[in-house]
Amino acid sequence: MKLVWIIARQELRMQFDSLMAYILLVLFLGFSGIFTWLYGSDIFIYGQASLQVFFSTAYITLFLLIPALTMKSVAEEVRTGTIEMLLTKPVSCWQVIMGKYLSVILLIAFALLLTLPYYISVASLGNVDHGAVICGYLGLLFMSSAYIGIGLFASSLTNNQIISFLLAFAISIFFHIIFGIIGHQFGGILGQMAIGLDMDSHFESIARGVIDTKDIIYFASLTFAGLFLAERSLASKIA
Repeated sequence: MKLVWIIARQELRMQFDSLMAYILLVLFLGFSGIFTWLYGSDIFIYGQASLQVFFSTAYITLFLLIPALTMKSVAEEVRTGTIEMLLTKPVSCWQVIMGKYLSVILLIAFALLLTLPYYISVASLGNVDHGAVICGYLGLLFMSSAYIGIGLFASSLTNNQIISFLLAFAISIFFHIIFGIIGHQFGGILGQMAIGLDMDSHFESIARGVIDTKDIIYFASLTFAGLFLAERSLASKIA
């Protein structure tokens, strides 16, 4: 675990040194702030103390930003050959993948932490469902975790950052949109399977304040699958 933390700290340092972390924070806080306070008019007009607009905006924004955060995680190291240098040290492919995963999820958690003033401000305007807010933040973390796994897998398949970004986006869009469309268009087993794979339905369930075991299993399974496939892909490149 110590090696994983070392890799995660190095990755975080590189994110901030390359300005990628600052770009993420500016874009995330900018979009979420604009839509929450300017377009979330129900907060002021109707006096409804709710963060649903924020969670909906953050859900879409993170979906778009995470592939950009993960696109160089493995691809750039494979292209430059630094991955071979890293693996000459007493560290496994799994520890490398977990370190990179941890660095991105920590960055996302920090970005969400910076939005706590939104919560405090809205709570001062009226009665907030605190349980639903906490679950909304957890839902964003779960969703981000799954997309980070997908992004790392995509990054492990190529040494080109742009291709990595496009692959991660293409895979993620199935879970974000396409499975939901299929689930609502078709009935029977196919429709049920598609709904089961649709991330939107699982996120909305948690964001409403309902912590269901099936939703946790869904996000955990998707995250683990992405990380496992990323580790297998990386191991095959250096074998």
